[in-house]
Amino acid sequence: VILHDALIHPHLVFEINPIAKKVFVGKRGDKHSVSQETIHSIMTEEVTKGKNVVRLKGGDPFIFGRGGEELATLAKEEIPFQVVPGITAASGCAAYAGIPLTHRDFAQSVRFLTGQLKDGSVDLDWESLVVSQQTLVFYMGSLGLQSICEQLVVHGMETDMPIAIVQQGTTSNQKVLVSTLSKMPEAALQSPLKPPTIIIVGRVVELSKSLTWFQG
Repeated sequence: VILHDALIHPHLVFEINPIAKKVFVGKRGDKHSVSQETIHSIMTEEVTKGKNVVRLKGGDPFIFGRGGEELATLAKEEIPFQVVPGITAASGCAAYAGIPLTHRDFAQSVRFLTGQLKDGSVDLDWESLVVSQQTLVFYMGSLGLQSICEQLVVHGMETDMPIAIVQQGTTSNQKVLVSTLSKMPEAALQSPLKPPTIIIVGRVVELSKSLTWFQG
């Protein structure tokens, strides 16, 4: 039994053994087709039926992927499990967009952040994010893009700080929009991107001008 999410490329689903039962349990922003509790129930019920269950997720299940919650459910039921880690979305998307997340001249650290908290807000510790020579990567930030840009500027980040939005990174549908904090909200309205997206903020984004290599 394969439980796959919305981040799995459709072509990959077609490559799954046709004998396997496939269950779509994806979510998109605020559109929850299947609740997390239902996913937990399906996993445990199928295991009790004697099935081998695979929870197929896009990217890294332990970085804003709720993989820890799912494993906790299995552990509570004393169901044995194995984790096969994927490539973190931030790393994969940045590499395909020609943006090194760290660079000796521009960034000595990188922070992974969620662009959407559990209650749907983007109420982060903004002051701690405005640090020189640091790269910020926001997961699930498309809905809160304007707030992200505004709050970073309000708390001291330069208005000309480069920012990139990577749509469906590493796939044939990849698109990269590069701008500055002050101009990105309007640029995103003029060139709307479809989720999933990764938002990258920092001077390293400027390197994409010369390091872009993937044409989709």
